[in-house]
Amino acid sequence: MWYLCVFYHRLLDYRKPEVESLAQLFGANEDHQNGRVPSQLQWKFPLRYHPDSPFHFVNLPSEQLARNIATRSILVKGMYELWGEGTSYEELKESVLSYPDERKLPYLDSDSTFKITVDSFGKVISLEEQKELIQGLSYIPFKGRVKLKNPDHNFWLIEVDNYGGNNGLPPIVQKRVFFGREVGGADRKLIPTYQLKSRTYLGPTAMDAEMAFLMANQALATSGKLVFDPFVGTGSILVAAAHFGAMTMGADIDIRVVRDGRGPDCNVWSNFKQYGLPMPVGLLRADNNLPAWRPSLKEVFDAIICDPPYGVRAGGRKSGGRKLLKGAVEPYIVPDDKRTDHIPSTAPYSLVECVHDLLDLAAKMLVMGGRLVFFYPILREDDFAETHFPEHPCFKLISTSEQILSSRYSRVLLTMVKTGPYTEEIAEVARIKHIQFKENHVKWLEDGNLHSAVFSPAAAQLTEAVDPKFIKDPKPKYRGKYV
Repeated sequence: MWYLCVFYHRLLDYRKPEVESLAQLFGANEDHQNGRVPSQLQWKFPLRYHPDSPFHFVNLPSEQLARNIATRSILVKGMYELWGEGTSYEELKESVLSYPDERKLPYLDSDSTFKITVDSFGKVISLEEQKELIQGLSYIPFKGRVKLKNPDHNFWLIEVDNYGGNNGLPPIVQKRVFFGREVGGADRKLIPTYQLKSRTYLGPTAMDAEMAFLMANQALATSGKLVFDPFVGTGSILVAAAHFGAMTMGADIDIRVVRDGRGPDCNVWSNFKQYGLPMPVGLLRADNNLPAWRPSLKEVFDAIICDPPYGVRAGGRKSGGRKLLKGAVEPYIVPDDKRTDHIPSTAPYSLVECVHDLLDLAAKMLVMGGRLVFFYPILREDDFAETHFPEHPCFKLISTSEQILSSRYSRVLLTMVKTGPYTEEIAEVARIKHIQFKENHVKWLEDGNLHSAVFSPAAAQLTEAVDPKFIKDPKPKYRGKYV
């Protein structure tokens, strides 16, 4: 059946992938459980609507599925059984009256309670106008009792203004009026409850709460699943996964994050305690470049969700130290009396190497049909359609959602599903793909050059505008991680 899906008007590129992921989670089909790529849902627009419109029609097999999606989604405002629509209220009346009575009458019974909400997009409707619009629906034979709080049935009258209202809507949009029964609505308290400004423990790269929940939805996090974040930081992503009932586990190369935080009452654990969530099954000091898992351990995690360090706000680090990796010094053994407070040496960890290690880890450790969800940066002057995303023979890329962060670069949320087992032959093919990927992207991915690629144009313009003698040579500054 076709339902009217109304989105919040933000993160436009993330809307459909989230709904399609939740449809898989709630059983639209079972392809994700055996490694096959899930089939996409059917979508269509109302007449004369722009693709960025918050109004879409989606075909779903049951009302219960539509309700489950709307209740859990971050970007769906509501899911509605549409009783009528039109370019005017006269057309709306004709459309509602022609809707089959067998579909309407069960919700108009005298023993039920109901509420009618008037909403709008692109305009503001005053309370007096809302009252008049509700009274204009007298042709619908409501027999129940009005109840404004927790009624049995919610009905929505939604008016969309046209572009002539000087409201910024695309010029192809025409005025449209919808009326329907609410099947499911979003939890409007979720994001305010988890907003970062009230979080106990934060770091400079803490993931925004809304985005963390979106990533958890893309990864199909739910009760009984084990979710891993190899760059856990202050645990924002795992907090979202734990809210949906998943067991969580994290790792970070910085021992100060996973062990100490900012004290016994301000650390990763306290973030979970703050919201009454189940604690992670473990937080490891581990290096993504040198996995801590024994070689025989495979297919443990149901999902891996992370935001790899790609060098704009924080650079990646790996174990070893510059001198050790270059062979200038010999490997050393930490004395027993210094092990407690010892912080291992680290060296720069380029994004191209980091992504290869992440894909290799996911190929080994994800169950068949498990999902890898992570952010990947792109320069906006590059053609987005031609951007070459990292690949692995074990995975199929099922969605890409772009978020513009500045005039120079964006980050794209990549969602991959594991479709094949990990073998030594697959590992060799992946290594060759990695070499090709590295050669194609060495201009800004290698050696942490993304930061320079993002910010160098402004520096170049400054150089031209200011007398060179007043410009000092920039000195590299240490950027601490989290603490």
